[in-house]
Parts: sequence; C-alpha cells; structure tokens
Amino acid sequence: MFGVHRSLALAVGFAVAASLALAPSQRAEADGSAYKSISGLTSANPKEGVQPTLISPGLALEVIARGTDPLENPSGAITHFGLLSDQTKTEPDENTYLVLNRNPGGPTPGYDYGKHFLFQGHENSGDLAYVTRINLDVTDPMHRITLLTPVGSNGKTGFNSIDGSTWNPHTQTLLFTQEAGTNGGVIEITPDWPPVVRTLNGILGRAGYEGIHADDKGNLYLAEDVGGTTITGGARQPNSFIYRFVPVDPTNLSAGGVLQALQVTINDHVLTFNGSDAVGDTVSPTASLPLNVRTWSLIVTCSACKTPPAERFAGSTGTNR
Repeated sequence: MFGVHRSLALAVGFAVAASLALAPSQRAEADGSAYKSISGLTSANPKEGVQPTLISPGLALEVIARGTDPLENPSGAITHFGLLSDQTKTEPDENTYLVLNRNPGGPTPGYDYGKHFLFQGHENSGDLAYVTRINLDVTDPMHRITLLTPVGSNGKTGFNSIDGSTWNPHTQTLLFTQEAGTNGGVIEITPDWPPVVRTLNGILGRAGYEGIHADDKGNLYLAEDVGGTTITGGARQPNSFIYRFVPVDPTNLSAGGVLQALQVTINDHVLTFNGSDAVGDTVSPTASLPLNVRTWSLIVTCSACKTPPAERFAGSTGTNR
C-alpha cells in the first residue's frame, strides 16, 4: 500500500501567468502544525465592485508554477505547465495537495522527487486535457513538473475538461473528474511511477462531473455541472444532480457498485425537472423555497457485481448521510 500522511487543502488561485498558493512561513507538514498560529480576517470584502484580495495574517502568496514552466517529460503538444506547444492556455483547475511517506519516483530513475506534491488537472478541450504533478520539494526547473498523462499514438490524451480532483484513501489513488457532459466521467491515477491511468466510465458513468470526494466508508460523492436550456434573461434550466456511488469493495472501484442520485423535496413534493418546460423549471415560484433531503434514488447497479454491504448502503431509504 502506498502510504500518505495526510491530504491538506490548499487555497490555490491559478492565473494565466502564474499559480499562486497561500503558504505559511514554513512548509505545511502532515500534522498541520504550520497553520496553528494563523488567524482569520477581521472582516470579509463588501459584495460590490472589484475588491482587492485579502490574505489572513501569517500567510503570503507564493508562486509555485507558471504557465510557461517546462514539463520534465513533454509529450506531443503538451510541453508546458499551462500552455500547449501552440500557446493554447490549458486552464489549471482544482488540485490536490498530498504529503507522501516516500519518494514516488518519476521519469528520471533514481532522482529524489521529494514527498510534497500538488496534483493538477488541466481543463482544456480537444482531447488534450491532462494531469501534472508539481514536485514541491524540487528546485531544478527541469524536474519541477511531471506529466502524468502523456499523449497516445494519435497525439491525444483522450481527456477533456479535467476539473475536480481528490485523494481516495481506500483505493490509495487519485480521482479526477471530466466536466464534459456526456463525454465526461472519472479518471483514476495511481500516485507512484509509472502511474497507472484508467477511466471509470463503465463504473461511475459518463456525465459532466465537477467535483468528487470519498467519505470514511469509501462511498464517492459527485457533483454534476451541466447547464440546461437558457431562457430569456440568461438563467438556465436546472440540469444537474448530486450523485453517490456505493462500491462493492471500497478498495477496488472496478468491482462495481450502485450509482444513486440525491432526491429532494419542496414542501413535501418531490423535486423533478421537466425537459419541455425550461421557463417553468427556472422561474417557478417554489424555486426559492428551502430544499429538504428525501432519499438516494437508484440509477444503475452493476449486474455482474454483488450487492454492496448493507451498512454502507444506509441512506437509500430516506436517511441523509
């Protein structure tokens, strides 16, 4: 098993020119000790105009990568952290910071890549979305950023709009979502070198998944981000759901499981969408009323798989988890 001390959330803002991380005066270790003395802001920015970025005392913005930084192992058109070889911007999106318990290795045999990493998905299209690993302990620019998803014989990765990311402690793998509508889905990548990269389309389905996270029992929660029909005024018909995947074996997602959608109610009426009535769905007088969790509704189950253990299936009868 590949050991991970802890996954720490970093607030990272990505611009075209540079990637900036909020960092304390010392390296963030697995126990979070570097953050214990950080205090919050005295007040939030007002909700008007363009306001300056506010940073909590004890934190400072640190450039950790730039779009023009070279990749250690370029592949086809994928040559730099945030730019393709034709200067297309690749839109680095949500990332995952991990402190591993050993050097995971890389393209250069015997090289010390350290133990602190930022795994980054890039949200560009054209079958050229990709995943990089910023080796935070490395200062040599030729080994600082490693590509985890090289192109195939056709010059493409086959991925699009890689958005959300998370570490799954049950499978000891990274999960990345593709926010590409019916061409979307989930990518699973092992942290060691060489990485094993595979899609979970036959397990988690294909949808415009925005975010993903695992709970302590190994269930996966996925947020969809697919807008519906646009009506007059610019609003869009609701067209996305919150999903839960209950695996047969939390340590092996390929064993299958059950995919569910969260069902909610408004005033005890089940909330439903009407594909032919975009205006009604969007400007309904009940649209602003509180939503109440009702149950998890079955979407699909793997017919070749055993039924998931009942203790991990709790919630499908009306109890929100």
